[in-house]
Amino acid sequence: IVLRNVFFDHAKATLRPESKNELDRLIKLLNENPTVRIEMGGHTDSDGSETYNQKLSEGRAQSVVQYLVKGGINIGRLEFKGYGETNPMATNDTEDGKQLNRRTEFKILSK
Repeated sequence: IVLRNVFFDHAKATLRPESKNELDRLIKLLNENPTVRIEMGGHTDSDGSETYNQKLSEGRAQSVVQYLVKGGINIGRLEFKGYGETNPMATNDTEDGKQLNRRTEFKILSK
């Protein structure tokens, strides 16, 4: 599930302030479903090397996990993984497309 309103600037793993509402909704969802475990996946645009983007995507996923933990979610329910530039959801030929590719998404590992 793509978190549509979690944003990162180019070449950064720091969450933008406007990401807070979306992540707070995820915290609420996880609190309402206390046995659910998720993997947070980080993605990048295609700027930079594959190695750099892999590390950046891991940092983005980890930033979200840290936010969730600070919001009270047990770390044991969370995993993170970086996917680099391997799964774009938009073109990397425009700035808008690149912004969409700088994203996080989660998948449910167990209920």
